[in-house]
Parts: sequence; C-alpha cells; structure tokens
Amino acid sequence: MAERDVLMQLVTFQLSEELYGIDIMDVKEIVPSTDIRTIPNAPSYVEGLFNLRGEIIPIINLHKRFHLKKARLAEDDVLLSGFIIIDLGGMKLGVIIDKVERVVSIDFSDVQPPPQMLSGIGAEYIQGVVNQSDGYLIILDIRKLFNAKELQKIVEIRK
Repeated sequence: MAERDVLMQLVTFQLSEELYGIDIMDVKEIVPSTDIRTIPNAPSYVEGLFNLRGEIIPIINLHKRFHLKKARLAEDDVLLSGFIIIDLGGMKLGVIIDKVERVVSIDFSDVQPPPQMLSGIGAEYIQGVVNQSDGYLIILDIRKLFNAKELQKIVEIRK
C-alpha cells in the first residue's frame, strides 16, 4: 500500500482555543490579514469580499458561524493570522483563522470519530479527531460547513 493511501496531509490552524485541520488538497493558499470590503445584507458570518489578484473571494468568519471567541494571541502570533483560501467545488472561499500552525501528516488509523459536541462546532461538520501529545486536532469537513442554501447566498454575494 502506498504511503499516500494511509496518510493524510492537513493544514492546521487555531480557531478560538482549538486546533483544527483541513485537507491540504482543499487549500489553495494562505493569505495574511488584509482589508475586507463589507457587504450590506450579507449573512452575519460573511465578513465581506476580498480581492485576490483580481478574483473576488467571499470571506467567512467561522467565529460568528459557530459562536466562538477569538483566540487571545501573543504579539508574535498575530503575524500568523489571516485567511485560508479553500476551494469548494470550484468556488473559492476565504476562512478567517486566528493563527496558521503547520502542515502535518496524519495516519488514517489515528483518526477517531468525533464526539457529538465539540467546542461549539457540531459533529456533522467534523471528519474526525486525532489525539496528540498537546491536546487534540479536529479535522473539519469543509464540504459540510455550509448547506446548499448558504452556498447559494454566498454565490449571489460574489456577483
């Protein structure tokens, strides 16, 4: 069996007090915090729009989406905050993160099913949890973060 079949690579980041990870294949890039243009009448969790080299990208605030507190960061860590640009079936979205951590390789056999409720984010949005020496890593399923109706609203905002 190829190593690729048993390992998943995740981009990890801090959101509130927890460590999250998303599949590296869903991440297009990581962008430092910058100006976001607000949009009137947008859903509360849509922070606004961001122009990334001529492409208009909606910016989503998962703190607001899941009622999480912003992390208290050391002065040096503030430089590591920004957006992770993800690709949801051809539509790019920016997700605000408190702090980018690193890329890690996780063995599929170490991934456990999520508990029913974890730090305000429901189990339906979580692909799994990995126990680590300094806590646990929550693996998000980005395809389940938004339902079809919410995605449609986001598409309309981009226009």
